[in-house]
Amino acid sequence: MKDLANMIIPTYDDVLAAHARIAPHIHRTPVLTSTYFNDLTGAELFFKCENFQKAGAFKVRGACNAVFGLSDAMAARGVATHSSGNHALSLSYAAGRRGIPCHVVMPRTAPQAKKDAVRGYGGVITECEPSTSSREAVFADLQASTGAEFVHPYNDPRVIAGQATCSRELLDQVQDLDAIIAPIGGGGMISGTCLTVSAVAPGVAVYAAEPKNADDAWRSFKAGHIIADDAPQTVADGLKVPLKDLTWHFVSRHVTDVFTATEDQIIAAMKLTWQRMKIVMEPSCAVPLATILANPEVFRGRRVGVVITGGNVDLDTLPWMKG
Repeated sequence: MKDLANMIIPTYDDVLAAHARIAPHIHRTPVLTSTYFNDLTGAELFFKCENFQKAGAFKVRGACNAVFGLSDAMAARGVATHSSGNHALSLSYAAGRRGIPCHVVMPRTAPQAKKDAVRGYGGVITECEPSTSSREAVFADLQASTGAEFVHPYNDPRVIAGQATCSRELLDQVQDLDAIIAPIGGGGMISGTCLTVSAVAPGVAVYAAEPKNADDAWRSFKAGHIIADDAPQTVADGLKVPLKDLTWHFVSRHVTDVFTATEDQIIAAMKLTWQRMKIVMEPSCAVPLATILANPEVFRGRRVGVVITGGNVDLDTLPWMKG
């Protein structure tokens, strides 16, 4: 792991600058509530709906901050990344808004809806095998051939500062929160949440939610150092990647706890949200609610912000349709 002195740690000033930079290109997403879920959990839940965000995911925030923060000379070479989907399509969206090329490496198993969205925004896809090692190896060749600026899906201070604008909005929209919970894969959203909360609302607890089948963040948190899995299998396709040094900096210092949910719990929470709130969300976004339902004693009686991170789901392969 890199020494702290060699990392660029984004600050809350970077968050403020990011919010001003990306404002023309994003939505200020709504916060929804549900009496049904409040009664079910015994908590007051406030759902920050990034599924209504541009490109259908919170990752547009970090992608736009990175793309629109580039000098003209750097932007002319284009941008490149590797991603299971939402960062790829978000970076493609941001690059399209600036009129520059975008190259993305995606697992061949990534949801077709996300591949279609990348291409729809003008991104060029190179496919890889569904493992972190394959993604990074194929990407190294792609970047060498294109010379494009690498915008890491989460281990990038520009991306984290952009993601931090989500919780900045949430804290402005809902007063007196006791906690915020969001999914964790590589940790970009959680790191941004930690950055904002620690700066402006240090009394708010930050919880991370993760699939039990891809619980490397939970194991890392308990062990006190990064434990990385290469190719975990979970319905929550956006949460398969491991923590990196920059996101671990925030997770290890500011996260109160990490909770996990089984595949069945994730699918049940996703279906229940569709049924009761009438909103489209992808499996990764259901993990926080699934962990709240599995750990009611932690959240009962508290005001909890729940980040719904995206809505880019393949409608032809919904998880409860599988026989």
